[in-house]
Amino acid sequence: MDTEAQPTERDRSSRPGTGAAEGRSRFALVSRITQWLPGGRISLTLLLCLVLLLLISTFVVRPFQIPSGSMENGLRIGDRVLVNRLAYRFGAEPQRGDVVVFDGTGYFGDGDYIKRVVGVGGDHVVCCDKKGRVEVNGRSVDESGFLYPGDSPSSVSFDVEVPDGTLFVLGDHRSVSSDSRDHLGSPGGGMVPVGEVLGRADWIISPADHAARLHRSAAYARVPAREGAHG
Repeated sequence: MDTEAQPTERDRSSRPGTGAAEGRSRFALVSRITQWLPGGRISLTLLLCLVLLLLISTFVVRPFQIPSGSMENGLRIGDRVLVNRLAYRFGAEPQRGDVVVFDGTGYFGDGDYIKRVVGVGGDHVVCCDKKGRVEVNGRSVDESGFLYPGDSPSSVSFDVEVPDGTLFVLGDHRSVSSDSRDHLGSPGGGMVPVGEVLGRADWIISPADHAARLHRSAAYARVPAREGAHG
């Protein structure tokens, strides 16, 4: 016969638990921090919010203000867009038609730029074909859906091979845009290293009357991958 006393529910609940001790420890730590920090709990809350915003801006999304008219009419001077910092992580890479923000230091000049991807690594980009259109890998591209009204695809002729790991980018307002065409003779040959891309512009968030989702242009959907190209 088993004569060992079995613990009752009351016995279990009355035992000191490690969870309560951990809770008291965390509370004591917060109390010490708030006593040390000027402003106490309010300052701690603001500091935590600031850290959270910094982490989001660094790794998730980042606002970017349009500095010039090079992407009109879609993006106007002063518009604020939300840049998706996760768009090209985990193996994904920029695609033709994406609007990207990149660090142009050493390639375009100091600062960040926003342009549309026209060619990716391995592409052969030419302007212009017999009808004055940009041609990628032998396929003419109809850019009328985003090209600034009255602009030609390019007033400058070019015939370039895009090296692997780089992008050939153009502004939508071609007549005022300083882009890959203008830096063909500069270091990097006007190409933007994929590693310098900060993210993809996915949303116009202000002004409110211009807020919209930005989609990848379908104009390049029929462009074939160049034979022998990587990716």
